[in-house]
Amino acid sequence: MSEDRGPSDLTFLIEQHKRDIWEYKQKEMQWIRDKNQLEGNKRIIEEISAQMVALRKRVEEAEGEVTIIKGIGINSPEMREAKAINKSHQELNGKLQTRLTEVEEDNKRLAKQIENLLNRRKFGDGTY
Repeated sequence: MSEDRGPSDLTFLIEQHKRDIWEYKQKEMQWIRDKNQLEGNKRIIEEISAQMVALRKRVEEAEGEVTIIKGIGINSPEMREAKAINKSHQELNGKLQTRLTEVEEDNKRLAKQIENLLNRRKFGDGTY
């Protein structure tokens, strides 16, 4: 028996076949991993898409409600009453500010009068 180890040698062909099978199994395992990963990503995308649809619907509903509230709020009796109360409060605040200024001026004038009286008493009769 000669040890040829050439391309027609059965041992060589069996070893080559085993290597080919091993490489195929490696590729097959990689394909399975890729397929599993793609299926997982597909599920994630489907879940996110469903959530986005639900959120979009909620946003549209909220926008509609805001539009209704704005429309009702501006012309509602409550808003007109609140505006009237606000106007009344602004007028009262203006009057209070004017009166406060008058009182402050009165206080300054009275303080000056008291100071003058004290100075007259102190310098006028010398008893202070």
